Order: sequence, then C-alpha cells, then structure tokens
Amino acid sequence: MSYGELAALKEECGVVAAYGTGADLPGLLYVGLFALQHRGEESAGIAVSNGQQIALDKGLGLVSEVFSMRSLEELSSIRPTLGIGHVRYSTCDGDDLAHAQPFIVRYLRGNMALAHNGNLANTDELRREMEQNGQIFQTNSDTEIILNLIARYRREGIVPAVQKALGRVRGAYSLVLQSDNTLIAVRDAHGFRPLALGRLGDGYVVASESCAFDAMGAELIRDLEPGEIVVIDENGLRSERLLGELPPRHSCIFEYIYFARVDSVIDGLNVHEIRRDLGRILAQEHPAEADIVIGVPDSAIPAAVGYALESGLPYEEGLVKNRYVGRTFISPGQSLRNLKVRLKLNPNRHVLAGKRVVVVEDSIVRGTTSRNLIRLLKEAGATEVHMRISSPPYISPCYYGIDTPYEEELVAARHSTESIRQMIGADSLAYLSIEGLLRAVPGGGNCLACLTGNYPVL
Repeated sequence: MSYGELAALKEECGVVAAYGTGADLPGLLYVGLFALQHRGEESAGIAVSNGQQIALDKGLGLVSEVFSMRSLEELSSIRPTLGIGHVRYSTCDGDDLAHAQPFIVRYLRGNMALAHNGNLANTDELRREMEQNGQIFQTNSDTEIILNLIARYRREGIVPAVQKALGRVRGAYSLVLQSDNTLIAVRDAHGFRPLALGRLGDGYVVASESCAFDAMGAELIRDLEPGEIVVIDENGLRSERLLGELPPRHSCIFEYIYFARVDSVIDGLNVHEIRRDLGRILAQEHPAEADIVIGVPDSAIPAAVGYALESGLPYEEGLVKNRYVGRTFISPGQSLRNLKVRLKLNPNRHVLAGKRVVVVEDSIVRGTTSRNLIRLLKEAGATEVHMRISSPPYISPCYYGIDTPYEEELVAARHSTESIRQMIGADSLAYLSIEGLLRAVPGGGNCLACLTGNYPVL
C-alpha cells in the first residue's frame, strides 16, 4: 500500500474462509490471511470446526506474530473440516485483544464463529434494544451485535437466522460464519465491501480479495453479488438472498484507488489495470512540464506508470520504501509520524537531482505527509515538484468500514486546491476529476461518499 497521505486511513479488515479443502485447513487459512495482511495489521485470528467442537487462536499483531507452527498444529488437532480467519484494523472500537476476531458464541445446540469486514450504521440503536432485553456485551464491536442477532434466531435454521438478523442491520458488511458443519458467506445489500468465492480441489474458499486465492493455490470463481448469501455444507454450495428488495449497488470506489492489492480482481475488474488507467486519465486532465514521473510506493505506482505512459515522460523510481517500518498512522504523535516519513521513504538523489518531478499519489488526507514528502524531494535536488493525485479530493469521512479522520481533519474539506498547494509546498497540484475516476472504473454502482459527501446509508 502507499506510504503517503492515505496512510492516514485504516483499511477496514480482511476475512477468509475454507470448507473441505483438506487436512491442513488452518495452514491454508494462515496463508490466506498473510495475503490479506494489508487490510489489517492490529490483530489476526483463526477459528476452525470439525462439526462437534470449535478451536480458536487469535492475538494482537501481524499474522506472522500471532500464529506459530505449534498453534497451527493445535488447531489442526481437532481435524477441522471448515474454518474462518480475520485480520483487523479497528474502526469504532479499541485495539485490545477482546476486539480481535473471529468471535465465537457457544449455545445448547452447537457453536458459531463469525468474522466481519465493515461497519454498521445503526449499531447504537441495536445495542440499546438488545441491552434492554438483557443482552450482555463483551466488546464495543458491531460484529458482536451481528453474531448475537444470528444466535437469537438460530432455532429457526441457520440460513433463516442469518436472513432475519441481517434484515435488522444497516450499513456495510462482508462476513463469513461457521455454524457446526455449515460455512456461510454474506455480502451486504449495497455491496460496499468486496467478497470473493473460490475453489480448491473439492472444497471452497472465500476471501475479501482474490489475491488470497493465489496464495492458497485456489481458483477464483466469482465475486459474491450484493445481498447474496453463499451456503456451503455437505450437500455442496448454494446461493440464497437477503430478505426484502435490494437497494442500488454502492461498492467502495477506494478499493480500486488504494485499499485492494494490485493483483486482486474485484467485481471482475483488475485493480492494477484500473490504477494504471487512473494515471493515464490524470495525465490527460492535468499534464505537467517536467522531466520525470515518480510514484509514492506502493499503491500509487501503477497510476504513476500510467501517467508516464500517457504523458511520454520517463518513469523513474524516485522514492525507495523501507519495508521494515510500520505505517505512519500507528505513531501516536504528529512529530514521530513526521520522522517516520523519512524512515519509510528515502529519496533517490541520483534520479531526482536537477529534475522537474511529477509525483503521483493516491490522495491527500491531512496534508502533513505530502508536505514532508515534497520537502524530502526538494532536499534531494528536485528543482520542481508537481503533485498529481489519482483520485478526486477526499472531503468526507467514511462510515462503511474505513477508519478515516474527522471531517475537520480532512484538508480538502476546508481548503481550496491552491491553498493546499501552498500548504504542502508543491509547484503545482491537481486532482483527478470525478468524471475521470468514473471513466477508469467502468460499470457504475460505486460508493463515492468520501468524495462527494452523499451517503447512501445513514
């Protein structure tokens, strides 16, 4: 992912699931989570089941830190036939172990485990109602609300329980649920968050992004449709639907701009190709008199390549990323965050010295990182720095599973492009237009709330 301004955003969570894929099912889930690490670095967890008992291992930190060979062997010891996994960034709740997923509930008729990517819009309303009815919560997570709602209706059958429970919630969710011998995957009615279905041998896998399937050795079948419930059990795979009339589709546009890995395919569109096209259109809309084009690693690189191809300027690796430093938003203080920019991104002086530089970035959120970046480039000898942003101005917080700053912290919500240019010290600054963005992401049906302030669900 990019280590520029969009490091101010936390990219929701990632989920993975497997059914009937063979003996080393926990190891398979581990590999899938490892491929989804970019979607969450605060915690990771795996829950597996053999139909009678359930085993869980989760902890704080990266996937490689949470799980060991021994812990995976312990999960395998129950001979599981299905399981789910989760990597997490916090959204509305804290970063303690209690909020790490999957969540498990045990009841008289069996066990359920749930992992969830997204954010509900009516969490407070549901929590008050359930607490008034005697429900006790262990966390502040909306995931726990979903799990307890499903448990409430469980006696009616797992699919009706999921349909009734999710009929009560509003907002964004892609979730995986294991209940006894059944694996269920659901994408919310708007399709805010991605969720893909794959095949591995005689079994099935589910993940937030198709890049997990590549790591797992699985084949992408398709993406789940908005409002779809995929049920996998001993009888095979079948598709059900959420109850009621489906609203218009609103898939997150920032999956293509920033969040997803470049080798993923989301709703039939390759992320790398989309980002390259974003850069091409950006060059058409906002050319610059310059000598070279560089991109901010990692997710802005395809857009920078596209900008270079369209403009005829050479693409150069002007910024070298240190891959062993945590992300800027992990720093509790702004001063330490500023220092980490220097640790993460080292300017390539030989490439930059004496050059007029176009630097392509995903977005500008607070403006601080861009200002520090431009200062680094000029200290390295760049004579001019022309900043080009491969998305429109980010003006509104997201309430659908991405932990964004408050509106007053979003620099584009309060300042003009020229004012931002002066603040960050760029020789010129330009954003991709909304029209250009929609040209690059064909098909329509995307959520643009963070770019327009028009929210499909409140």
